[in-house]
Amino acid sequence: MQTGRLRFHACLTVGRLIFLFIALVYLSACGSAKKSYERGDYYGAVMKAVNKLRSNPDHSKTLDALKNAYPLAVEQFQTQAKNEIASNAAFKWKNSIQYYNSINQMYEAIRACPGCMKAVKNPVNVYAEIGPLKEKAAEESYNAGIDALMKGNRNEAKKAYYSFADAQSFVPGYKDVVEYLDKAKEEATLIVVLEQIPVPARYNLSGGFFQDKVEEFVRSNYTEQTFIHFYTPQEMKTIRLKRIDQIVRVQFDDFSVGNSNMKEKEETFSKDSVKVGEAKVAGKTVPVYNTVKAKYTTYRKEIVSSGLLSMVVMDGKTNGVLAHRKFNGEYVWVSQWARFNGDDRALTSQQIALTKQREQQPPVAQDLFLEFTKPIYNQLIPAIKGFYQNY
Repeated sequence: MQTGRLRFHACLTVGRLIFLFIALVYLSACGSAKKSYERGDYYGAVMKAVNKLRSNPDHSKTLDALKNAYPLAVEQFQTQAKNEIASNAAFKWKNSIQYYNSINQMYEAIRACPGCMKAVKNPVNVYAEIGPLKEKAAEESYNAGIDALMKGNRNEAKKAYYSFADAQSFVPGYKDVVEYLDKAKEEATLIVVLEQIPVPARYNLSGGFFQDKVEEFVRSNYTEQTFIHFYTPQEMKTIRLKRIDQIVRVQFDDFSVGNSNMKEKEETFSKDSVKVGEAKVAGKTVPVYNTVKAKYTTYRKEIVSSGLLSMVVMDGKTNGVLAHRKFNGEYVWVSQWARFNGDDRALTSQQIALTKQREQQPPVAQDLFLEFTKPIYNQLIPAIKGFYQNY
């Protein structure tokens, strides 16, 4: 009965804790809009309030936070937009549109939230104000793109691309912006040739799988949306690249496959007080205990495969070395078994299980090669990502 009470109280305590946790999360969500409002983050307060009121449209504190924050957020964005327009800022038209867009985002969010309309009867939109600004924003972004592109270096070409993209978003087809988008992308993109990975001729093995994995990585991570493009030597010849910015040379400096190592260990094990039979003592049958022994031999066959891979990044024009890294990899295939002579009661269950094992045939050389390249691949990929993260 006492145990039942303890279980009941334990369940009750857990239930209270769960309820308290849920309540704290709930109160935190309720107060988030208010806290944003108190910090002066009026836009954040509005959007948090909208999110809350979609699931709890009658929450009074959140309704109050929305009612108080919304007009201040609208006023703040309108003032910032007007200040931008009156300034000599480089992208004043773009910035003013962004401020007006924030007002429209709040408008759409509130309109899609029936509960929010209790606090904000007539949300404001400024779509009409944005229309006349788009042509000016397109012009300012287009001119900025031209200026950046004329500087003739890759980083400025990237800036030019983004400026032309802005111009295209404001006024699709503005002047010859589409052609300039292509030109900026071409000049901003780093052209890298990834040389194929040769395997030392003394091994009748293929590095194709490893090569395919590396190529798959660069293709999936450095797509047309990035400013880095990798090509194979075959692709380079097929499309006749106009320039090569960098060459990534990945090659095995050396490796060995299938080095065999055999280990044998003989031990004697014993166990005391083991029943070995029975005897008659004073007319009674009694157990006879003694020490049992077993000679136990374990065998361990190891097939070791290892290698050293180097990654060299070279400048496509000067052949200067930009980076040089080396990566080790090893794979040890193991087969274990055992034999014994004597009484198996001197052995543990694990030792007996090992005596039922037999020597296994190792994998073929190609599979061993693939296994030791796995840890190398796991080092090579972060190295490629790390080198190109700032490009």
